Amino acid sequence: MSASGEVPDILSPQFAENPYAAYRTMLETQPLTWHEPTRSYLVSRYEDVARAFKEPAFTTDNYNWQLEPVHGRTILQMSGREHAVRRALVAPAFRGSELERRFLPVIERNARELIDEFRGRGSVDLVSEFARHFPINVIVDRLGLDRGEHARFQKWYTSVIAFLANLGQDSEIAAAGLRTRRELAEYLIPVIQERRRNLGDDLLSTLCEAEVDGMTMSDEDIKAFVSLLLAAGGETTDKAIASVFKNLLEHPDQLEAVRANRELIPRAFAETLRYTPPVHMIMRQPAHDIELSTGTVPGGATVTCLIGAANRDPRRFADPDRFDIFRTDLPTETAFSAAASHLAFALGRHFCVGALLAKAEVEVGMSQLLDAMPDARLVDGASPVEQGLFTRGPATLPITFTPPIPAPA
Repeated sequence: MSASGEVPDILSPQFAENPYAAYRTMLETQPLTWHEPTRSYLVSRYEDVARAFKEPAFTTDNYNWQLEPVHGRTILQMSGREHAVRRALVAPAFRGSELERRFLPVIERNARELIDEFRGRGSVDLVSEFARHFPINVIVDRLGLDRGEHARFQKWYTSVIAFLANLGQDSEIAAAGLRTRRELAEYLIPVIQERRRNLGDDLLSTLCEAEVDGMTMSDEDIKAFVSLLLAAGGETTDKAIASVFKNLLEHPDQLEAVRANRELIPRAFAETLRYTPPVHMIMRQPAHDIELSTGTVPGGATVTCLIGAANRDPRRFADPDRFDIFRTDLPTETAFSAAASHLAFALGRHFCVGALLAKAEVEVGMSQLLDAMPDARLVDGASPVEQGLFTRGPATLPITFTPPIPAPA
């Protein structure tokens, strides 16, 4: 915060260094404010952000310019029956028996293979050597794509995320994002067409043959969904796993509780989604003038919903700036559904379709990491910091641990 107590601009280095201090002031003195550089209204209080996510009057028309240039037209832009049917086409693959039977073995294998690279070494940067690769590798493998393409998809994913977070309108980042859309289409469309001719047991085949009320997905629909899945599915779990571990390392008593009882991992994940969410802001566009608790937003304007602030609103959460996996105002049983108390996955009809996939990845990844590093601790002198504006998480997480004693030959 500045000496005068003014809130730093959300695009400033000062805000990027510590948005939480700014959020506190915004919640109290500037809960609804016009932000000229992004041409949007910043909304920070929980009640108002939750309304923007749940009420149909807050449309996702902003995605026409925000997402479509890099992804193509996705489910996030749809409404009414079109959205309901398209969600029904893709959602079954990410929940219930399909998630457990088809995703879980892929999740377990990828976590184990990444951990095998460092489990005998006694040290790891959990961000660059695990979290950044884990969810993308899972998605690529589950789609039935060549595992040799992991690095290529990692590059595309990084480019897409940079495009989506480009609130400062850097021309080089924008150009790279558009180039990625072309490259991804050139790679994926022929694969989708071949998969239609030879269906398999992979997610791409599932999307190719999915049908609801006579509606199926076109090649372009599937390509756009895969692009969205890489960004949304990768970024959420990438940032979340590193953040869960960082939060627990900084609260050793809670780390010990989770280590002793792995059933607490969902609690730790839910509290991390509230306390340090992977996505700090999501935009909406009201169809007409709407009166919020803190003022009116005009129809057609862009509204930037500050999830990072709303999740720390003292009107909704007790002692909101304290990380506490045992808090009673964040029920774990609803934390990964559209009835969640935190706002990290949005709410309502556009609640994240991959929330249960992210939960499974965090549960498996965290459990395997705790097994491999039973005495994990930060490297001496390390003080991990978060980076990012639109999405946010630890830049590095250097950890040391006692490697297992090799079995005698």
